[in-house]
Amino acid sequence: MASASYIDPPVPSFLFDLDGTLIDSVYQHVIAWRTALTRIGIDLSVWRIHRRIGMSGGLFVSALLRETGRSLSREDIEELQLAHAAEYRAQMDSVTALPGARELLTTLTAAGVRWAIATSGRAATARPALKLLGLPEDTPMITRDLVRHAKPDPDLFLAAAAELGVDPRYAMVVGDSVWDLLAARRAGALGVGLMSGGYGREELERAGAYRVYADPAEMLERIDELGVRGD
Repeated sequence: MASASYIDPPVPSFLFDLDGTLIDSVYQHVIAWRTALTRIGIDLSVWRIHRRIGMSGGLFVSALLRETGRSLSREDIEELQLAHAAEYRAQMDSVTALPGARELLTTLTAAGVRWAIATSGRAATARPALKLLGLPEDTPMITRDLVRHAKPDPDLFLAAAAELGVDPRYAMVVGDSVWDLLAARRAGALGVGLMSGGYGREELERAGAYRVYADPAEMLERIDELGVRGD
């Protein structure tokens, strides 16, 4: 009897969140939101804001307003998001690439692994991160401006997979928040969690992370666990 032929499995592709995953910017976003909210008379503890970072701006605001019992018009919410963006841009000089982020992306590229960035941030605040990471302007990046819904909906990751021409089932979503991992599951992709955004290992695992690493540097050190080989 003829033996069955062996078919190599597809090489995994990676869809990266940005804030807290590739760049160290989560707490700048937290302070920017807190400042913007305080200006309209909403005083929230920093920890409450942090728990929502990673969601789309509109959903983020709605969730926080629900906790305070306040209501805002659609126009007010849009103004609040613009105020947050302005406050964040004022702090961008303090944002840096996370340890190992540049090396991780360089290694994946050298190994012929396709990857893209998918972020709930809008282009105005997200695209400057390309320079921090030493990436060209044409790097595949899907921002909030390009999809109908952001996380925890799967739209960003589905759009990023489409940009790469890959099936989401053969992609791994790398993110630092439970919202990233929920969106990954809804997109049909495996989730990889990084603790560099402030969430703990157990939270990320409960949200569906297949593997959890401290930061991009540890992920690179153990990249073989995710099916990427150097040979």
